[in-house]
Amino acid sequence: MDRIDKLKQFLNQSPHEPFLTHALALEWIKMGNQEEALACFESNKTHNPEYVGTYYHLAKLLESLNKNKEAIEVYEAGMEVARKAADTHALNELRAALEDLTY
Repeated sequence: MDRIDKLKQFLNQSPHEPFLTHALALEWIKMGNQEEALACFESNKTHNPEYVGTYYHLAKLLESLNKNKEAIEVYEAGMEVARKAADTHALNELRAALEDLTY
């Protein structure tokens, strides 16, 4: 819990900071707390919609929860964000993950 506590402290100083929120979500996944991770990713998507990394990890988490329809929507939204940001690496990763899920 040390990392989680530390990330929460940082977030108290900088609420909705995208990297910190994303890192906290990943820590929650490591701890097996998918609900907290989901809340962090959703918060990041709401408050930092341009943070491309959120979409891949959120969609993967949704897949693991058997919420494939929601995962597809998140992958597609992430692809649009990646296109707008001209982030071809993220776009390709999102597209590949979407194809793995749907084909």
